[in-house]
Amino acid sequence: MAKKIEQFEDLPIWQQAVNIASEVYLLSKRDEWKYSFGIKDQIQRSALSISSNIAEGFEYDNTKDFIRFLRYAKGSAGELRSQLYILHHSEIVQQAEYEALRAQLLEMSVNYLAS
Repeated sequence: MAKKIEQFEDLPIWQQAVNIASEVYLLSKRDEWKYSFGIKDQIQRSALSISSNIAEGFEYDNTKDFIRFLRYAKGSAGELRSQLYILHHSEIVQQAEYEALRAQLLEMSVNYLAS
């Protein structure tokens, strides 16, 4: 019998979202981002939004609301992928970093956040 998850911090999807947000924050601290105030703020917000929506939905303590907030998290993951794509093509995010984050976001969207 599977152990009941009692707090959102125990959810693997939330943990993965936090790891992605941490990676985005580390990327955005680099010198290449120095003059990119708008996109830096927006990409950080998108990254934070994924784990925040998962946590918020979990705390409502009902499946219907949790699913709704997982859909919001999926939307934020798509938003972040789009922003990373633009930053990669603008040579602010390197190829390997872009591919690694994109793969994590796609895995999250397909395996955990799909409707």
